[in-house]
Amino acid sequence: MDKGFFKAGNPRTLLAAFLYFDVSFMVWVLLGPLGIAIAHDLHLDAGQKGFLVAVPVLAGALFRVAAGALVDHCGPRRVAIAMQLLVIAGLAATWLVAPHSYAGLFPVALVLGVAGASFAVALPLASGWYPPQYQGTALGIAGAGNSGTALAALFAPGLAVLYGWVNVLGLATLPLAAILCAFLFLAKEPPRHPGAGIVAWLPVLKTADCWVLMFFYGVTFGGFVGLASFLTIYFNDQYGLPPAVAGSCTALVVFAGSFVRPLGGALADRIGGDRALCILYGLAAAIFALVGCGLPTIWLAFPAFFAGMLVLGLGNGAVFQLVPTRFPHQVGILTGLVGMSGGVGGFYLASSLGAARQSTGSYGPGFLAFAGIALLAVLCVSACRRRWKAASPAQATGLEELSASL
Repeated sequence: MDKGFFKAGNPRTLLAAFLYFDVSFMVWVLLGPLGIAIAHDLHLDAGQKGFLVAVPVLAGALFRVAAGALVDHCGPRRVAIAMQLLVIAGLAATWLVAPHSYAGLFPVALVLGVAGASFAVALPLASGWYPPQYQGTALGIAGAGNSGTALAALFAPGLAVLYGWVNVLGLATLPLAAILCAFLFLAKEPPRHPGAGIVAWLPVLKTADCWVLMFFYGVTFGGFVGLASFLTIYFNDQYGLPPAVAGSCTALVVFAGSFVRPLGGALADRIGGDRALCILYGLAAAIFALVGCGLPTIWLAFPAFFAGMLVLGLGNGAVFQLVPTRFPHQVGILTGLVGMSGGVGGFYLASSLGAARQSTGSYGPGFLAFAGIALLAVLCVSACRRRWKAASPAQATGLEELSASL
């Protein structure tokens, strides 16, 4: 890493952004790892399980819009503190009320969605302190907090067996409170750079490339977070793994997808984001078609999901390599829109897997549908490559230089 990076910005704030992002993502997907215990207690069917764990994912995507607008007006540090306090209060209230009905869990699902909106807060907090030549590094470090989804899968199922799932929701307030205390000490509000607000999104939404990038990220990050939310339930139901073992398997594949994200950006820098996505979407389509056709044992399924999450994690980095290339003057706006679409994709995948199991008795159709969407993405990238190559060589060269500097 360039030594100038440590002198150029605010490392304490960068650390605070990573910690806040990490623990928020851990809480965001908490209903997934707890889904086995909740379903057993409330006698939920497969469709109800899938929809329940998908709601926080969708809520997080939608709340990012409001969080982004608040960051523009109030600053990311203030918004982060307010959101963390809201999540802590919501989880504490849930623990005290101890809901034991399906409908009673949806308020806490919305609270967890607030934690998922941390994407729109942590990244501006980190990037606001760094000059353009270090933006990629700063955002990569802060964005590594998506590994928090693996922490939920690793610890929550076992704790639910020992203490009950309601108490796990209460216990989640402890790391949230600890990180909030550290955040108050470490984080400093970045120099104010007032954003243009949601109104500035409207012209961007009129461009085809905006919707294309949103679709691309809806497949890669949507697949990542949808599987992170649902795989613990899937491993338990499909292969009979105990909750703690199912959670550990999920954590391993989620860690794989989290930490290869920077490599996806590097691959895209080397061969081009469009070419990288063609390869990665093709691999994803093949892997999840194989899963959809049926793998009889966990010894076959685990390597397939491990490979699938690696591909999706690489794809996440490759998509964001394209953002400054296609929209050099609206990177912030596109980050919000693309990030939101990733959450929508995660909601679709988790809910569709539960619906497929409920309606057909098998998860296969859900995975086959996702493989078909990945194949559609291959065709879409191929079409975009031809259109983008029609741009003038001078324009293409300028965009590549800008992308490299970011």
